[in-house]
Amino acid sequence: MDFAILRKRMVQEQLMPRGIKDPRVLEVFSKVERHKFIPDDFRSSSYADYPVSIGEGQTISQPFIVALMTQSLGVNPEDKILEIGTGSGYQAAILAELAKEVYTIERVESLAKRSEALLKDLGYHNISIRVDDGTLGWKEKEPFSKIIITAASPRIPLPLTEQLVEGGKLILPLGEAFSQVLTLVEKKAGRLYQQQICGCVFVPLVGKYGWKN
Repeated sequence: MDFAILRKRMVQEQLMPRGIKDPRVLEVFSKVERHKFIPDDFRSSSYADYPVSIGEGQTISQPFIVALMTQSLGVNPEDKILEIGTGSGYQAAILAELAKEVYTIERVESLAKRSEALLKDLGYHNISIRVDDGTLGWKEKEPFSKIIITAASPRIPLPLTEQLVEGGKLILPLGEAFSQVLTLVEKKAGRLYQQQICGCVFVPLVGKYGWKN
């Protein structure tokens, strides 16, 4: 399969017509090889317009949702970003191309190890991975200018709001187990302001401040 052609078509047919306009975001989605983050059995679906299984009951989100979350955060070159839910490592790679530092937490150890090895092989040196309860954040590395949660939560985890800088942004799928609203949260004068973006469906965020095991 010619993945370069499929990647170009993904950008032109899935992202641009749906409002992904940030030149830096479009450039990085044209560059990062999504198929390398997907298991061999599902690689033929790497650039399809739907989520793809990566094992352990987890998925890699459809390209448009990854792009929408990234664009909504407004990532800057000096940003220090916290990601909750490393999964395949694809979102972390996208963010690492746009920001200064990415800290990412994954609760499934096998996924974390696989993603860490892949990201190192691909030459990413500004990504740090930790196996832990992502709803607790990464206190030793706070504060963060942007936080992205790639799993569905019934609430905004309190520790993450505390680790977000004043003026920072957090994005997450907020809602019930099988239906959520992609929500952008901004921290201003110590208060949180929410903006609803669109409906979505993500796997559950498991942890102390998410869904219980």
